[in-house]
Order: sequence, then structure tokens, then C-alpha cells
Amino acid sequence: MNRFADEALIEVASGKGGNGSVAFRREKFMPNGGPAGGDGGRGGNVLFTVRNNLRTLSHLRYTQKFKAENGHDGEGSERYGRNGKDIVVPVPPGTVLRDADTKALIHDFGKDQTDFLYLKGGNGGWGNVHFKSSVNQAPQRALPGKPSEVSKLHVELQIMADIGFVGFPNAGKSSLLDRWTNARPKIAPYPFTTKIPNLGVLSIDERDIILADIPGLIEGASGGAGLGIQFLKHISRSAALAFLIDLSDDNYLDAFAILSAELAAFSQTLLEKKRILVGTKLDMEGTAERLAVLQQKHPSEKVVGLSVFSGEGLKELSQEFIELTSVSEIKNEK
Repeated sequence: MNRFADEALIEVASGKGGNGSVAFRREKFMPNGGPAGGDGGRGGNVLFTVRNNLRTLSHLRYTQKFKAENGHDGEGSERYGRNGKDIVVPVPPGTVLRDADTKALIHDFGKDQTDFLYLKGGNGGWGNVHFKSSVNQAPQRALPGKPSEVSKLHVELQIMADIGFVGFPNAGKSSLLDRWTNARPKIAPYPFTTKIPNLGVLSIDERDIILADIPGLIEGASGGAGLGIQFLKHISRSAALAFLIDLSDDNYLDAFAILSAELAAFSQTLLEKKRILVGTKLDMEGTAERLAVLQQKHPSEKVVGLSVFSGEGLKELSQEFIELTSVSEIKNEK
């Protein structure tokens, strides 16, 4: 089984240009013909392309060096060398390229998913046919190809989703994702079942809403406790957040405040996103009353309840998700 990988260090290199050729015509009736050395071919480029079927950077862990083909040397009879083949590096949507040493941003595939030409191959050198003159009819000079470019990159994946799930371990995030989508995350009645981010697609009203479930947070996560903090970057691109609160937990009234504090410690912009509070496990005894108390405590927030087991509240929540993402799309277009 491939491990989830959201970071990788790679080295990329464009191709060297081919060398120009020193050659002369030696035809039957032209034994002392003029220069005929062809130019070298251009070296291959380094390009990055987005592949929507990729979900991790694990392929970059196995192959860490990517080298384009060198241009071929020129030949006699003014034959140009063949251009080197480009190297194309596939990455998933949401990938960010940074300089490995300075961490300077090079390209963000969350904002622009078109193919990105990063390094150009070296130009081919001129053959001696370019150096013929009235005073030099037989030039012995040709130019070498331009050298390749080499760069080390830090590649980081920030998952792109419409709605990111936030909650404590065992709050029901993975169960909800499993109920609505075919993501099939691991589910069990104990904390930290989810150890990697999971993506799923909720299809409703001829729309696809991408959902992201990250490992559960615990108090102190922003200081390194638990598993979730290292994956919070994967909901930074989400259009909206869903805070899942376990209504069967006696500390349910403190959950939103604790989760908000941990998110704010990571990035204040996470709390500026559109959001909804979701009380889970509504099928358990006493949770309906607790949902009412939760709604009273947060009158300025949209609070809904659901049970993945019975299906209660799922339709209402799906409509809320449509509204959340629609509002976010309108906001982003302005």
C-alpha cells in the first residue's frame, strides 16, 4: 500500500544543447567544397502538468531526479541535430513548487492548473556553415551547445476541496464521508482512525462538491499534539469548513471554541471562511436535547444535527453545503 505523501524534494534538469558541427562538402565534383556543418539540436525542457487522477506526491518519492534529453549534435551536409525530448513531471491539483533552499514560491497549481514550463533546454550550437566569410572560406569554428539548467525543488501538496471537515477524533467525520461518497475511509470506534487526509465527492442536484476529511484535532494540536495539525494545510484551500461536534461527548459545548483556537493558531484565515456547525450522533439518547443547547449557545452560527446511522439531517446538511459553496463561489468571482 502506498503511503500518503504530501511533500517531496526533487531535482530537475533541462537538456543540454547539441554541439555545432565542423564539416565540409566532399562531393564527387566538389572535392574542396565550402563549410557544411549543421547546428546542434535544442535541449529538452522541464514541464509540470496537473493530473486530476493523482491524489498524493508518492510518485515523486520513488523518482526524485527528472532529466530532459540533451539535444543531438549537428552533422555534415548541413544536417541539424535532433531536439532533445522534454521531461514532463505530473503533479496533483493543489501542488505548490518552491525553491528547495530559499523556499521562494515558484508556481502554485491551486491558482493556475495549466501546464507550467519551468526550465528551458539549452540552445544548440552553430555549425561552421555560419562562420563562412569572404576572408575565411573554410572556417574550422563551431559553437558548443548551451548548458542545461539544474534546480532542486520542494514540492508540497495542498489538497483542494470545497468543504473541509474539522473535528475531534471520533467525531464522525469519516463516517459522514463514507455515507455520502465512495471514498471509503477507515472507520472504527476509537480515536485517530484517520491518519491521512481523505477526499470524497458529494453529487447532488447535478453538482459535485468535494469534501476533505483530515485527521482529528485535539487540544494543543497547534503545539504539535496529535496528528491533525500537520494536515491543516489541506483545508486552507477549502471554500468552507464544517465543524463536526460529537453530541454524545460530555464536553460538546466546549468543542467549537477549542477547535477554533487551534485553527487560529495555525492560520487566522481559516476562521474567516464560511462555516457550519454539525452536531453528530443524533441517534444516541439525549443528543437531541444537546443539539438544542448547542444551537442556543451559538445563535450567530448555523448549527444543524445529523445521524449517519439513521440518515436524519443528511438531506438538510447537503443543502447547506450547496449554499455554502455557492456563496463562496460568488465571493471568489468578485
